[in-house]
Amino acid sequence: MSEPPVRRARAMRRPGSRWFAGLRVRLAAAFTAVALLAALLASGISYVLLRRVMLQRAQDAVLTDVRAALSQQVPPDLPPDVTPLIGARLEDVLESVPKRKAVAVPVALRGGVNLPPRDRLDVPVTREFARRAVRGVVFQRVVRGGTPYLLVGAHATGYGVSTHEPERETPPMVFVSANLSREAADLRLFTRALAIADALALASAVGFALLATRGVLRPVRHLGAAARALGEGELETRVDVRGRDELADLARTFNRTAEALERTVTELRAMEAASRRFVADVSHELRTPLTSMIAVTDVLAENPAADADGAAVELVASETRRLGLLVEHLIEISRFDAGAAGLVLDDVSVADAVAATLDARGWRAEVAVEGPADLFARLDPRRFDVIVANLAGNALKHGGPPVSLRFGPAGRAGAGGLRVVVADGGPGLPDDLIPVVFDRFVKAEAARSRSEGSGLGLSIAKENALLHGGTLEAANGPDGGAVFTLWLPARDAEEDS
Repeated sequence: MSEPPVRRARAMRRPGSRWFAGLRVRLAAAFTAVALLAALLASGISYVLLRRVMLQRAQDAVLTDVRAALSQQVPPDLPPDVTPLIGARLEDVLESVPKRKAVAVPVALRGGVNLPPRDRLDVPVTREFARRAVRGVVFQRVVRGGTPYLLVGAHATGYGVSTHEPERETPPMVFVSANLSREAADLRLFTRALAIADALALASAVGFALLATRGVLRPVRHLGAAARALGEGELETRVDVRGRDELADLARTFNRTAEALERTVTELRAMEAASRRFVADVSHELRTPLTSMIAVTDVLAENPAADADGAAVELVASETRRLGLLVEHLIEISRFDAGAAGLVLDDVSVADAVAATLDARGWRAEVAVEGPADLFARLDPRRFDVIVANLAGNALKHGGPPVSLRFGPAGRAGAGGLRVVVADGGPGLPDDLIPVVFDRFVKAEAARSRSEGSGLGLSIAKENALLHGGTLEAANGPDGGAVFTLWLPARDAEEDS
């Protein structure tokens, strides 16, 4: 089967491409791009604002000089034939500023316009511009030969003339060209300064980006190494948590996940070991009665008259009953392991249920019962019978008289419930047996290869208690003897619906 195209393309990448696709490079590139964009944006805004200010200032200076010259050199009442004189004076005043040229042009009669000579100004004047200048002050910026200029056209207003010959009393139009090369040079210098500043900002951004990504990616690399160690089976691997940022939260999450994984794997290993031990114990428990039955049947097969008193038949019957009880307990345990065990709840009189359990097994005379006769509890009668029977039977078989069973209402952690205490007068439980007394196939006399019990009774009782949401605990009494305490929480019919 051929390799998919995408996977094959990825496999054909050059070894160095992984470095260029690394998270550090991408973060540094993004950080640098943002810094560069911010620097260019700031530089562009600064350039536009400064250019506007410089040109506006140069323009205002020229316009102010033109208006001042017109107001000062053009009298309110014009005498005849003073246009050449006023024009000369306007030219002298306006050309007193360096890099300015001025020319005065007589106003044409009957709606026409006169243009200044082309060699008198740095930029030519169009008829449209001259026509607009007749009505007041106009200006425009012009670039000629790569040099920027400001062209101003103006005509004085607000003067008085006589009624005899008004055409001889009209002031001239003035055209001024101002060279803006100084401002252009200042802008070029400012542009170079901005370019140098942007380059320095870019270099600084790259340096800061590498430092920042190094600090960010160090915990990520540690997490990656810890994850690899965890994947290789080092379940005790943890990472150091520093700070309160998102990476610290990620480290905490990793540690919690590692702890949960370690706990789960430990439980699974314990369950696996328990399963192996369970299989070995089942094999042993099944082999013991089967061995006895096979031996007896072999004897009877060889000598039918050997069982004249029926002892062999009684042994086979006893071992068969024991084998059946063991199989029944194993089936019950398998239901608990598979999660198939359920409760059939009912309102039960605790006194009647305890009495029925003891009467059915012939233990009524051997167990002293104490508890209120009117106490009712919502529980599964069959499973409650199994719990009481196993506790009482264990006390009678392995403890010593007197055996007592006390029951009554009891609260725990603010919740109501039922408590049943079974105690005996025997020697009590060994200290090393108390923590494991509810484990499967655990017996008080584990060294014996044969015993009357299956070693599953207390385990089944504990599972039934947990199924009710309760607890079953074992301890030794103050005066000796084993004490088993069952607590089942109180239930309402509405909670079960």
